[in-house]
Amino acid sequence: MTTVRAAASAFLALAAVAATAGAAPPGTGPAPGRMADTGGGSQLITVQGAALGSTSGRLTWWDRRGRTWVATGSAPARFGAHGLTDGASRKQGTSTTPTGLYDLPYAFGNAAPPRGTTYPYRRTTARSWWCEDNASRAYNRWTEGLPKDCRASESEHLADYATQYAHALVIGFNYAHPVHGRGAGIFLHVNGKGATAGCVSLPADAMASVLAWVDVSRAPHVAIGTDKDGATALTAY
Repeated sequence: MTTVRAAASAFLALAAVAATAGAAPPGTGPAPGRMADTGGGSQLITVQGAALGSTSGRLTWWDRRGRTWVATGSAPARFGAHGLTDGASRKQGTSTTPTGLYDLPYAFGNAAPPRGTTYPYRRTTARSWWCEDNASRAYNRWTEGLPKDCRASESEHLADYATQYAHALVIGFNYAHPVHGRGAGIFLHVNGKGATAGCVSLPADAMASVLAWVDVSRAPHVAIGTDKDGATALTAY
């Protein structure tokens, strides 16, 4: 009888493992397997808040193994001071973080790339700016030296953010074909003292882990969304 019970217990334990294989660890949100679109690659970063207006949530990075998405790491994330907003209607200057599914054009930083980083990485200099002037032809672009048509008061001098931009990834929101007024300079970067101006931030060690993990050959994307609120829910992508 003891042997039978032991065998039954072992069977149930194996069944439980099989049933949860590839599932999200507690607190990471729904697995990408429940999403309609993950960008077509085999790496995905999910960023999830409870609802529109949330100023914090959870970031998880995932690997696709066959047909299964497996969570590789997870960390608390901060959003804009006015929380998450629908990326389709987001406006510049609102301190909101746009929901949506985006590519990750390249990484950059004021510090050297973390050990193991293979992603395209650009090191900042004293002349590095991110132009956010709506009147400029360089809108939502890195520039070395500030263009004449781009006001410093409407842009970011990247070296001024030694902590936040020690390591960062460009999020492809409004990037490929910039629409002036929609928003510029949306990054994944290291935490500062509090909420961001619209970026997603996370602890420095987690940011370093993400950069060492992300692989351009695997077409990584980032999905920013909510637990609810219909069209902005992660599972609606």
